Amino acid sequence: MGQQPVVRAAVMSDVARLAGVSHQTVSRVLNNHPSVRPETRERVLRAVHQLNYRPNALARGLAGRRSRVIGVVSFDTILYGPAATLLGIERAARAAGYGINIVTLERLDRAGMKSAIDALTEQSVAGVVIIAPMMTAALAVHGLPTGVPAVVVESGGGTGELPSVSVDQVAGARLAVEHLLALGHETVWHVAGPRDWLEARDRVDGWRLALEQAGRRVPAVVPGDWSPRAGYEIGQSLVDRPDVTAVFCANDHQALGLLRALHQRGVRVPEDVSVVGFDDIPEAEYLSPPLTTVRQDFDEVGRRCVAALLALLGAAGSTGPEPAQVEPVLVVRDSSGPRRS
Repeated sequence: MGQQPVVRAAVMSDVARLAGVSHQTVSRVLNNHPSVRPETRERVLRAVHQLNYRPNALARGLAGRRSRVIGVVSFDTILYGPAATLLGIERAARAAGYGINIVTLERLDRAGMKSAIDALTEQSVAGVVIIAPMMTAALAVHGLPTGVPAVVVESGGGTGELPSVSVDQVAGARLAVEHLLALGHETVWHVAGPRDWLEARDRVDGWRLALEQAGRRVPAVVPGDWSPRAGYEIGQSLVDRPDVTAVFCANDHQALGLLRALHQRGVRVPEDVSVVGFDDIPEAEYLSPPLTTVRQDFDEVGRRCVAALLALLGAAGSTGPEPAQVEPVLVVRDSSGPRRS
């Protein structure tokens, strides 16, 4: 069997050729100009649909100029990580002289992703940044329409099709576990995030890898859902286990709930149990005790996303490729300490 030809994105001249009209007529139809005959308009729109042609800023520009708006696809959430990522992208775009147009989805599946991309390209964005923290969202990125410059914010090393920027979640988890092992703890328990989140998966991998490489026992993963309530309920079950001296929570909000459960049962932190979180939320240093955690630099994630997108666009002043992963930083506070005697 012969090799399949490379399929390129349709351009306006392809639509004109298939519809048997001029380039100018296609432009008039797409801009709803009243001087086009109904039968011609129908023929052009049929060709647009057949070719999956997407009129956007890359084809038309804004009155002959490049769009200064970046589209962002996110999902409806108040979770700290995705919200901070969105803010980092907005700050970086503004610094580069761009505005942003956000489409939020209740579900990050393929149909929703396609709909969001369609909505943004119809609004003449220059390119798109996709915040895809869940496995379903990462899968939905595959097979998106060609011809739309896009960058993905995700974990897991990228989609293989689009440039990707992320915090190195595996390295962050290892920082947390290695810190606790260095304090003399025999092993570290892990309160994980939801299984369908890429970041949660990578933090589990980093936790397990650090323990295995140190030759330590790997306890069963304790599944959570990112919420303080989950941390609190898990804490109530762990507190009765004498072998639990160190816990790494997959995010700070679960660590917050865990701290409360330990306090209510008279367990001292860090004298009896050390706790480490992940994210470094603004409240982390004001918890009791102040929380040791892993900081993610969301501003840097946003800057690299925008830089990668501008490089795709060939924008003036854009720099060459930067590392796709942003390194996390361990922030040591009072919730972690030496293992009790």
